Amino acid sequence: MGSSILLLKLSAAADALALVAVVARLAPCRGVEPVRAAAFVGLNPLLLVHVVGGPHNDGVAMLLAMLAVAAALGAAEASGGAAFVLAAGVKASSAFAMPFALLGTGVRRRRFLLGAAAAFALLASIAWAAFGLDWLGSLSVAGDNLGKTSHMSVPITFSRIAGVDRDIAQSAALYIYGGLFAYLLIWTWRGGDWVRAAGWAGAGLLVATTWLLPWYLIWALPFAAISRDRALQLLVLALTAFQLGTRIPL
Repeated sequence: MGSSILLLKLSAAADALALVAVVARLAPCRGVEPVRAAAFVGLNPLLLVHVVGGPHNDGVAMLLAMLAVAAALGAAEASGGAAFVLAAGVKASSAFAMPFALLGTGVRRRRFLLGAAAAFALLASIAWAAFGLDWLGSLSVAGDNLGKTSHMSVPITFSRIAGVDRDIAQSAALYIYGGLFAYLLIWTWRGGDWVRAAGWAGAGLLVATTWLLPWYLIWALPFAAISRDRALQLLVLALTAFQLGTRIPL
């Protein structure tokens, strides 16, 4: 058991290091200083303690998502679409960035969609061969989490401090996030920076969800690092501080 846990932690550490390397590689083309972007991700205490120390599959999911970002920015749209689908196959929550990448590819959206379709067909065929139709039940897990609450989520904390009913706080957070997501899609469609929009979508999801765990910060962390958006980076740092009081894994 001990050796298995060690192996998982080493794998999570390798994923985190690879993620930092991808962010540093992307930084120059985004007009961001590579060392600063790498430090923003790699030195975040929640990544070091919870993603690596956990370990959790969010690290490999976001590594695949950032490889998808790199492919889309590098005019390899089909590879980008495929990598986003693979990322979602590891962790469904990583799919929040995919619509923005699709809009950001402009006239080459067809290539992006073909790559995504090919990757989905591959994943579905493997899952069907291994589990039959039972794999479809895994799709309900993400939906089930929408109804859960964690003590250190933003809406539940607000509900506790302000004395607002939890259900009202939860519904309000979801409606506000839905409006934000729609606005970001429209903004991207009109020519806005899709990487920056994806970063805000990831950070907004962290603020809106009532099921917030500290390692979820990695959803927004790499996007914020290369976003060129100080407000987004400050929000991610604030969420980091907010989650620092949670239990540390051994």
